[in-house]
Order: sequence, then structure tokens, then C-alpha cells
Amino acid sequence: MKGVPALSDLAQFLVTPGAPYPLGATPDGEGVNFALYSENATAVEVCLFDAAGHESRVALREQTAFVWHGYVPGLRPGQRYGYRVHGPYDPRRGLRFNPKVVLLDPYARAIDGLEDFARGGFSYVPGGRDADLVPADVEQRAAPLALVVDPDFDWGDDRGPNTPWHGTVIYEAHVKGLTMRHPDVPPELRGTYAGLGHPAMLRYLKKLGVTAVELMPVHAHVDDPFLVDKGLSNYWGYSSLGYFAPDLRYSASFRRGDAAATVPEFKQMVKSLHAAGLEVILDVVYNHTAEGNHLGPTLSLKGIDNPTYYRLVPEDRRYYFDYTGTGNTLNVRHPQALQLVMDSLRYWVTTMHVDGFRFDLASTLARGLHEVDQLSGFFTIIHQDPVLSRVKLIAEPWDVGEGGYQVGNFPVKWAEWNGVYRDSIRAFWRGEGGRASDLGYRLTGSSDLYQGDGRKPSASVNLVTAHDGFTLRDLVSHEHKHNDANGESNRDGHDDNRSWNCGAEGPTSDPRVTALRARQQRNLLATLLLSQGTPMLVAGDEFGRTQRGNNNAYCQDNETSWLDWEGLDESLLAFTRRLLRVRSSHPALRRRSFLSGRPIRGSGVRDVMWFRHDGQPMAGDDWNNPHTQSLAMFLAGNGLEETDRAGRAVCDDHLLLVMSAWSQDLDFTLPDLAGGERWEMVVDTARDGAEETRIAGERTLLTAHSLKLFRCPLPAPAAAGSVCT
Repeated sequence: MKGVPALSDLAQFLVTPGAPYPLGATPDGEGVNFALYSENATAVEVCLFDAAGHESRVALREQTAFVWHGYVPGLRPGQRYGYRVHGPYDPRRGLRFNPKVVLLDPYARAIDGLEDFARGGFSYVPGGRDADLVPADVEQRAAPLALVVDPDFDWGDDRGPNTPWHGTVIYEAHVKGLTMRHPDVPPELRGTYAGLGHPAMLRYLKKLGVTAVELMPVHAHVDDPFLVDKGLSNYWGYSSLGYFAPDLRYSASFRRGDAAATVPEFKQMVKSLHAAGLEVILDVVYNHTAEGNHLGPTLSLKGIDNPTYYRLVPEDRRYYFDYTGTGNTLNVRHPQALQLVMDSLRYWVTTMHVDGFRFDLASTLARGLHEVDQLSGFFTIIHQDPVLSRVKLIAEPWDVGEGGYQVGNFPVKWAEWNGVYRDSIRAFWRGEGGRASDLGYRLTGSSDLYQGDGRKPSASVNLVTAHDGFTLRDLVSHEHKHNDANGESNRDGHDDNRSWNCGAEGPTSDPRVTALRARQQRNLLATLLLSQGTPMLVAGDEFGRTQRGNNNAYCQDNETSWLDWEGLDESLLAFTRRLLRVRSSHPALRRRSFLSGRPIRGSGVRDVMWFRHDGQPMAGDDWNNPHTQSLAMFLAGNGLEETDRAGRAVCDDHLLLVMSAWSQDLDFTLPDLAGGERWEMVVDTARDGAEETRIAGERTLLTAHSLKLFRCPLPAPAAAGSVCT
């Protein structure tokens, strides 16, 4: 490897004690310090590999507070290494040490390749349900080797946009899937970090109007053997192997044969996104790893110190608690496992400059003995951490364990994927009656979930789709999942999707069905982007991406998952862009505080008001009526009670959102409210998104299954987006 001295040239150097911190491999220009935590090991060896694959072993003889450490003079960035960890092999006590296995450093900043299960990877010889009780006695090297990384990078004047929560619009995307088929991204960059940072993608994202890109997992992960055997892969990446190293599958540098350049490639992507005014949020998987259950592979943590890093069943420590559905659960109740998570998070913020995190199955991280605990060490440390407490923190507030569904229960400073919002909006638009009361909460930021604990409407990350489940187009085209391509006889994926196919399952040429599907997509997008809270848009939903009914495409690294940029729906894309411009120009749609029904002095209106289709205020019976499938929400433009950075009061137009999920057209009476002029229509989902605004009369015809947004300009100086004087 270029720049790396031959190991034979280092024989003259003696290994010195080095330091126990920082963990991992740290170069200083004259050598490399190695530090690895293992409280149950009896010996640790660093395995140094040259370009030809020849191995030299260096014993780490110093141990400080369970950290094995040593300094090797003469080593430089680019050096490949792994660990052999000695100790008892006694699975019934939770101990799975086997020095025959070369292990990946959990603090590796970069890796030299992908896993290779043809070279072993198990601390035992697979075959039979008790096979793991006997250790393997042959070499095992499935895990990739770690690379010593040069931390230098020219960040210039890079600074994150620091977009306030109430102004944030999240775009969930997969690094590879986003650009793999993009015609304006050079072929050699498609599907990579460099491709995401390419000017063509930056222009698209800026024109769309989103403010943050939430990337599906970019930590180094494993393609599980059971998928590889079926000719598939772990496309989504929720099978983490290393919490510091960017995955090589998305590296243009790795394609060119330079794995070490993946780190600066990732940094350049972040720098480019920041320069375009876009934040970078990472979807992180700290709840489990790729090492599976007791019969899973041994690649890193399991062979370094199994009982430290994993939650084991006390009655028989051979087995693992599984709150994740993947075979194991990371043991963040242990201080060292918790430190691993926190060190990783800080690294991605301070060294890689990312702006926040979305935590997969976050309830798992907050479990005490079994229950989810708001006072867990995980929350406590993040809350007081001077780095992490200042970035965007988003929880997927559930796991698969008992009591794991915790929507609305995460502490202050946390936002949450609002699964209740998703289910409610889907149910309303597919025509379920009796949803008015719940819909009122969802449109106004879900105060029933987030107001009582000091949080704001922005704590509700509103979504109607996500990477797992139907795409938006499939949500209105399928009532049943079609996951046969996953090789599990269509058993995988959710069965309860709250979807409606609009009259035909899958592709159809019926013009009535296709027109209704187009309108339903606009309805769902408009509801999402006109609701209080933080909207999350899934990449491709803005132009009608389909997965052909597959609602669990986790293993489809192909055109099922890759965005089709040449087959996009231009009309839907234009409509989405218009919605995002409307949201950005109206502060009443992105309030920093909850609505309360408070009277606005001297105006005759309240900050929020609700109306029936006949123009009369909603009454108690209307909210609970199982036949109620329409309503109107009024937002007072002079009722924001918010100020700009100069301390001036922020005002807007009056806004009226009118919605009907009835199967018939509905004559809607617009309320006559004091202080404004005539209503002007801004959005109409019954149309294809044309720009012009029409002046409305006292009544409007609401097409079946449609939504309209009206504005009522207030007398100067209370114009849209201006300040009151």
C-alpha cells in the first residue's frame, strides 16, 4: 500500500506502552497508538497486515482500566490491522473468545474491504443448533481489516446551516438509490457519496425546497449470509458492523481501489451539502449489530468482550435478548457500550460535521432491565453533552419488545417519527369516518403527544411514508403487499398498511382510477406539508416513485429501489415544489408554539378555528361523528405570538385548509371572518398543481377526495412573511 512501510522495516522498533485513550488506532506522525477495551480478555494482539496480506502480530501488554494499549513507532496512515483477543471460550457464561478469529476494531475509522464469509467468520464450526458450544480451531477472517486514517481534511469555512426546527423539511434518502440512475451524475459517481454531493443533486434538492437530507445507514454494515445465498443483499444497511467507518459500498474512492479515501470523500459530500444550505442527518443503528444471535458470526464485539457489549439472558448467558428482531441487542446499560455509542456520535459531529441523527428503534436504547426508561443513562448523557445536545435528535420511538411503542414519550430536546400521524392521515384519506378529532390533533402538531413535556410542534416529525413500507404511489395503488422478490413467500413486511388502491390492485389503464390515484398522492403530500410539525418527505415520493407494491424492499439493491429519474411524474414534482414554497412563505404553517384556540384581541377570531362544510363551527358531536369526513381549519395570521431575530412580531395571512375524504363532491361554505378581505385559493389538489391563484366566492365546490388551501390577506402591514409594526 502506498506510503505504508514494509513491516519488516519496523523490526528495529520496540512497542512502547502507549496510552489507553483515545480508543482505536491514533496516528501522530511518528507511529500509531492502539487501544482496545476488553474487561474479560486474558491477552490482546494487534495484527498488522502488509500489502501482500502477510501478518505480523504485536502483543498489547499494557492494560489500564480494562483498556489494552500499546504504541508502535514507524506506522503511518493506511496501515491495515485487526485484533486477536484471547480468553475463555465458554458460551454458557457469555464468553466467546477465540484468537483464531481476526476481529474488526469497533473504533475503526475506515475499513479496507467488505466482509467475506468464504473465509470463515464464526468462532465455532457451523452445523447443528448446539454447534456454538465448541470453538473453531481454524483461522477465521471474514471481517474486513481496519485502516489507520489520516484525520486531516481542508474544511475551509464549513459550517452547518443550523436550520431552526420549525423551518426544517427532511428528505429521507438512500445514498446509492438516490443517484444510481441519475442521468446528470457521472456514471463513475452514481450511487456514491461523491454522487450525492454532485452539483446536479445539489441543484435538485435546493429547487425542491427541502432543508435537510436524512441518509439511511452509512455505517459499515454486513450483507447477511442468508441474503447472499438467495442472490440478494442488505440494501438498506440496518446491519451495522462498525460505528465509525463509512460504508464502502457507497464509495467512489473504493471503486477506484482507494478505500482510505472514503473518509475524505464523505467529508467532501457533507461540505458540499452545507455549502448548498442543506443539513446532513444520519440514520444510525445503535440498537444491534450484524453479529446476530448465539449462532451468528463473530466479527468484532462478540469476540472482543461479548458480555460487555451485548444484553445476555441472565439464566443462560449463551443467549441474547432480542428487542430488535435481529438476534441481539446492544448493551447500553454497560458504561463501555454506552461510551462506544457516545464516542461514535461525537465523532460524526466533530470530525465528519454531520448535523443530527435519527435513531433506529430508539426505544431499545432507553430500556432499563426491560422497560423503556426516560431517565436511562443514554438520555442523561446526551442531554448534558455539550456537543450532542445541540444537534438534531430524532427517535424512531418503538422497538419489537413488549412496551416498546413509545410515541410521545421521549424527553425534551428529542423529536420523534410520529407513527400516530402517519396512521391517522392514511386512515382519513382512504375514507375512514370518525377521524375528525384525531385529525385535528395531527394537523396542529400533535399537542396531545408533545405539549405536556416542554416540547414544541416541531418535535412531531410528520410522515405519511418512510423507507419501510409502501412508497406514496404504491400506497394509493395497492391494498396488499407484493414482496415475492424478497424470497420469503410474501411473509415479510407489514400487512396493516392503511392503504387504498382506489379501485384496482396495481397497474391499471382505467382513467378514473389513475386520476383518483394522482389526486390522492396530492392530498397526502399537501396534508403532510401543510401540517404543523416537521415534515419528512421520502426521496422519490415527490415524483411518483414505485416499488411495484413491495413494502419491504430492504434487500432489493436494484431498480426496485433506485430512483427512476427519467420516468418521473413532472406534474407531481411541480406540485410538491409549489407546496414547499407555500410552506416556506407562510409562517402560520410552521409555528414554533402550539395553537390554543386563543382569541386574537380586536379581530373577532381565534388563533385556530374549525368549521363544518356549511360554514358553521365544529361542535362536539361533529368531532365524534363516525360519518364526519370533512372539515376546515382556520389559522389566524395575526395570532402567531412569535417574533423574529430583531424582536419584531411575525404576522401572516389568514389561512383556511379545507379537506374532504367524501366519495362525492361537496359544496363548502367559506367562513366570513372579520379583519380580512376575500379568500384566495392557493392550493387545490383536484387540479394538477398550476401556479395561478383564484379568487374564491362565499362558497367553493370541493371535489370528491380533495383538499384546498385559501389565504385571506390582512390589511397592511400584516402581509405574508412580514413583521407587524
